[in-house]
Amino acid sequence: MLSVADALRAVLDRVPRLGPEAIPLERALGRVLAEPIVVARALPGFDNSAMDGYAARSADLPGRLPVAGVVGAGDWRSEPVPAGSCVRIFTGAPLPADLDTVVMQEDATREGDVVTLPAARPGDHVRRRGEDLAIGETVFPAGARLGAWDLGILAALGVARVPVARAPRVALLATGDELVSVTTEPAPGQLVDSSMHALAALVTECGGEPVQLGIVRDEPAALAEKLAAALEHDVVITTGGVSVGDRDHVHAALAATGVTLELWKVAMKPGKPFSFGMRAETPVFGLPGNPVSTLVAFELFLRPALLAMQGMTATSRPRAQVELAAGYRKQAGRAHYVRVRITRDGDRLVAAPHGKQGSAMLSSLLGCNALVELAAELGDVPPGGTCPALLLEAV
Repeated sequence: MLSVADALRAVLDRVPRLGPEAIPLERALGRVLAEPIVVARALPGFDNSAMDGYAARSADLPGRLPVAGVVGAGDWRSEPVPAGSCVRIFTGAPLPADLDTVVMQEDATREGDVVTLPAARPGDHVRRRGEDLAIGETVFPAGARLGAWDLGILAALGVARVPVARAPRVALLATGDELVSVTTEPAPGQLVDSSMHALAALVTECGGEPVQLGIVRDEPAALAEKLAAALEHDVVITTGGVSVGDRDHVHAALAATGVTLELWKVAMKPGKPFSFGMRAETPVFGLPGNPVSTLVAFELFLRPALLAMQGMTATSRPRAQVELAAGYRKQAGRAHYVRVRITRDGDRLVAAPHGKQGSAMLSSLLGCNALVELAAELGDVPPGGTCPALLLEAV
């Protein structure tokens, strides 16, 4: 069996990179830039006041100066300010071109149309044009994934259409005679297909567009027909049917539809039956049927693959060293991914494994915010032992 690292390398070496598209700014959250964003409009676009106060020439200060006018936010004063005078100015208002400093109003004493101002240096309380972002500066590199504040910056720069990598269209196909949809009351021996809904959400989190193709029964011809339709998408994900049971027909259906199997079985727990193949430029991922195995396989292989297809270089979740306060029992041979809850204790990150670790136990995901990674060669971890953890959320 392949190691997790070797399997991930094989996946990332084979998945294609998607082409670019331009989308409206309001749809760009979570998308990955296809090209760098270079500042074409200085931010701010003009010298302006950082305070409510008085704009003056620093050479005239300290002094008692007549107030020659008022400049508010959104105003623009084109006429020169008379020598030896100042103007009342408000926060964000453009600084008249012939003035070089602002005295905040708390330091000014005004009597009618004359104000007494203390000494000030050139540039005091002035926001200079381009001091936030200057023309020609690269604000985002290609491959950056856009967050909420990033969209605000793009808006400030006047970027109304954003050049991003095309979102991968991901076909999701569940297999299994025992599965029914969420709208069906399961009969004895049946299970609601939960994994497809979780996978659709995970694909969306990665910037992809999930397309749920429903449930197909454990029948080779039906499965091959459904897979042929799925292969019209950028990525195909199946769940179930990738082991060696009499009703595990996914591999045969893949072969029948022209998919070349690149790998099968990874030395990991849960998720050992994970498989990966290609048909031309379309990657196909076969995930195990147990829901926790599906989650772990997605985090280890699918998330990096979908982000890499969009041009990202940092594709994995962040990792941190954590302490297993109570230790953990494990046999060497396979890497284990243990569902845990991590809490902070000063500078320590302490991981508490969930009491249930079975790969079919959905409740074992409740409250967990990380997967502790126990290397294949490790045996039991003693109390207080440290190990890396894949962080599913910030801690």
